[in-house]
Amino acid sequence: MMRTPTPPPGRPRDPGRTHGTVPQLLQTLQVGFDFPVHFTRDVFAPSNTRLADAISRKEPSRRHRVLVVLDRGVAEAVGDLQPRMHRYFSEHRDRLLMLAAPMVMDGGETIKNDAGALQSLLRKLCELSMDRHSVVLVVGGGALLDTAGYAAAITHRGLRVVRVPTTVLSQSVSGVSIKNGINAFGRKDFHGVFWPPFAVLNDILLLETLPRRERLGGLAEAVKAALLKDGAFFGWIRERATALAQGDEQALSLLIQRTAQLHLHHVAIGNDAFEQYSAQPLALGQWAAHKLVSLSKGGLRHGEALAIGMALDTTYAQRVGLCEPDVTDAVLHTLSQLGFRLWDESLEVRRPDGKPRVLEGLGEFREETGGELTLTLLRRIGEGTCVHDVDEALMLDALQKLREREAGA
Repeated sequence: MMRTPTPPPGRPRDPGRTHGTVPQLLQTLQVGFDFPVHFTRDVFAPSNTRLADAISRKEPSRRHRVLVVLDRGVAEAVGDLQPRMHRYFSEHRDRLLMLAAPMVMDGGETIKNDAGALQSLLRKLCELSMDRHSVVLVVGGGALLDTAGYAAAITHRGLRVVRVPTTVLSQSVSGVSIKNGINAFGRKDFHGVFWPPFAVLNDILLLETLPRRERLGGLAEAVKAALLKDGAFFGWIRERATALAQGDEQALSLLIQRTAQLHLHHVAIGNDAFEQYSAQPLALGQWAAHKLVSLSKGGLRHGEALAIGMALDTTYAQRVGLCEPDVTDAVLHTLSQLGFRLWDESLEVRRPDGKPRVLEGLGEFREETGGELTLTLLRRIGEGTCVHDVDEALMLDALQKLREREAGA
């Protein structure tokens, strides 16, 4: 009579012989991502090899298939940009192949609210038979980077994305982020994925034609990072507020590099890049900013809304005793010096019960950051602290203080 052999150590027994016990298998995955962030000038100059090098860095002997997605505002502002792109690809044709003429699309929140734009992108990726070694080269502001990055991430479970951000905000923050998404159901970034870029190339030359409003919007993220992570950097911003507001190239270049460095460092040291747990992002003012963009129906840009959100959160932090009045004064004065308005009519939009609808942003931000409300408030310049509860009465009082201050100004 044959006997069933005993399984070797470490191997599961025959499920039919476990006699009611349920085996458990625990699989641990560690997936490494790396991407270079280049700071350059005139990225599409044929002699500038940074773009070609970045795209071919993993497979230097391959000719890489590339679809260019281009922000319409950038294409119109830089009239010779598309011919320069074609010359660049021709010069580097041993490594790069442009599969079609650049796909020119609207930027700003318009594209993130347009489901048809996403479908157009996905259809194009399908028509060109893009595979996981193909590259989507996105040239534009943060909203286009978000939308095109989302389309690439859900195609074949992830195409390579190379970003050429064209705003101060996207060069310093969203361009180096690993988040991609579109808006839906009245919520900002309701659909989204974590998908790191393959490379990022920040070209200071592309900021020359940037409208003043767009240039200023990016400064808010720099202020936020400095307030939470680097007090000396905040002091540097205060001293150069006028130059930054006027678009001084050297000051902007240094600001972008330092802000990008702070954001990359924050993600790296947190050991939770994909925010699986209770996320603690650089979130000063963020909950209000997201809601204000929605309430204003895009009338407020992200940076403008963020400046208001930071002013509100800092005023609230003073009201609950977290920071001193001189901290609030420094933050609000610097934001004003940079050119930001610290009140908007969207703050007046109310629910049927009379409460400002901006407060709904607290619940929505709780969902976004992992289930528990996590706000970052200031203790002092360069140091933030996380809180998980908000005193609604004091937040309403902070709103009133902000309204009175802006009316007086």
